[in-house]
Amino acid sequence: MIKVTALVLPVTTVVLAIIGIWYLFAFSLNSQWAEDQAARAGVELTATELWAATMSQDRPRLATPHQVAAELWDTTINKKVTSKRSLIFHGWVTLSATLLGFVIGTMLGILLAIGIVHNRAMNLSVMPWAIASQAIPILALAPMIIVVLHSVGLSGLLPKACISAYLSFFPVVVGMVSGFRSPNQMSLDLLDTYAASRPQIFWKLRLPASMPYLFTSLKVGAAASLVGAIVGELPTGAVAGLGARLLVGSYYGQTIQIWSALFAAAALAALLVGLIGLAQKVTLRQMGMAR
Repeated sequence: MIKVTALVLPVTTVVLAIIGIWYLFAFSLNSQWAEDQAARAGVELTATELWAATMSQDRPRLATPHQVAAELWDTTINKKVTSKRSLIFHGWVTLSATLLGFVIGTMLGILLAIGIVHNRAMNLSVMPWAIASQAIPILALAPMIIVVLHSVGLSGLLPKACISAYLSFFPVVVGMVSGFRSPNQMSLDLLDTYAASRPQIFWKLRLPASMPYLFTSLKVGAAASLVGAIVGELPTGAVAGLGARLLVGSYYGQTIQIWSALFAAAALAALLVGLIGLAQKVTLRQMGMAR
C-alpha cells in the first residue's frame, strides 16, 4: 500500500501540474479572441465571463484539456468503430501500416546487424550508410517513396509501411549490433575451446545475450514506426488514418480535432511500447535474465 501511494502521488502531482499549466496557456492564447468578440458587441466581460468564453471556443488557438477529453470520448465511445468520424477507425488504419512497417523494419534491422557483426566489409560499409540515412528528413523522403512505389503499381498500405520501416529499422540495427557484440571475450574463448562453429556461437551465445538490447530497440522502433505511418499519410491526401485527421483538422482550423488525434497517437504508442515491455518481461524471465 505504501509503495503504491509513493508511486501514484508523484505521478498525480505531475499530471495535475501539467493540466494546470495547460489551462493557463489556453487562457492566455484564447482570451484575446473572446475580448475582441465582446468589444465588437459592445459588451464588457467580467473575469468569470472571460474565463468561460475562453474555455468554450469552437476553434480555439489552443484546445483545453476538457475539450480534448470530450472530443476523445465522442469519437471513441459515441461513434461506431466503422464510422469515418471514429478515432478507433482511424487509429486502426494507422496501426495497420505501423505494424507492417514495424515487422519489416525489425527483420531488416536484425538481418543487417547479423551481417555487420559477422562481416567486416558490411561493418565498414553498411553501418555508415545506415547512420547517414537517418540524416535525411522523413518529410522530404516520404513523398518520393510514395511516388516511386505508386509508379510501379504499389499503393495503399505498403508505401506507408515502407516509411514506417525506414524509421524503425535504424534503432534495431544499432541495438542488435551492440547486443550481438555484448558477450565478453572469455565467453567467446570458452566456446572456441569447444570448437563451436560461428552459427553455434550465434545461437547459443550472441543471440541470447542480445535479448535485452532487442526489446529496448523494439520499444524505440515501435514509436518511430508509428510516426512513420502518420507522416506517410500526410503527402497522400489520405482520407483515413490519424494523419488524415491531423491534415483535415489543420485545413479547417479544427484544433480540438488535431489535439484529439495527437492524444490517440500517443495512446497507440504507449500501447505498443507496453506490449513490448510485457513480452520483454515474460521472455527474460523464461531465460533466467530477470525476476
